[in-house]
Amino acid sequence: MSLERLIYSVPAILIAIVLHELSHAYVSYRLGDPTPKQTGRLSLNPIRHLDPLGSLMLLFVGFGWAKPVQINPNYYKNRKAGTVLVSLAGPFANFILALIGSLLISLVRRLVGDSITFETKAGYQAFVYLLQFLYYFMMLNIGLGVFNLIPFPPLDGSKVLASVLPEPAYSYWMRYERYGQFILMVILYVGLLNKPLSILRNGVYVVMQTITNALVGL
Repeated sequence: MSLERLIYSVPAILIAIVLHELSHAYVSYRLGDPTPKQTGRLSLNPIRHLDPLGSLMLLFVGFGWAKPVQINPNYYKNRKAGTVLVSLAGPFANFILALIGSLLISLVRRLVGDSITFETKAGYQAFVYLLQFLYYFMMLNIGLGVFNLIPFPPLDGSKVLASVLPEPAYSYWMRYERYGQFILMVILYVGLLNKPLSILRNGVYVVMQTITNALVGL
């Protein structure tokens, strides 16, 4: 990976991961669970949220994970419903960030096209870097949101699935959850998920562009 790409990809990854995990922690805390606050996860400090291996996977493969937020569903009024809300909070935050990135791309292009003339190469290059960052930021958050909705441990989608399973199936599912991360790494390495994830990511991208065009058109 080139130094040029690292300059805009690292900040994008930090923002995406931190707000993803902070959303999990905040929703659980608002549902009455003190665990995220006690474990220091109600924080914008990236060190509290980053998983080294998951971050490297995200940087070089395009899909990855962060350090799971510890929660205690026993504090929720409805254990299963609360778990679903907390699990969906992270991907939802990523989709919101992707939409913000899409809106900023459209607005910056309009602003520059309508009122700004670059007189220096440096000014033009700064504009190019800004658009590269925003586009990477948008696609990264779309990818992170889609990836985490896969119903496979330790991803958020697996917790949503587990919450709607009958109790015997839930117990069986959780029994093998600790092996999920290693199996997931193998699946990602051999590329079994590349095509389905690409299709889903492109589908969400089309939705984002449709919403962006409608909002900018207003």
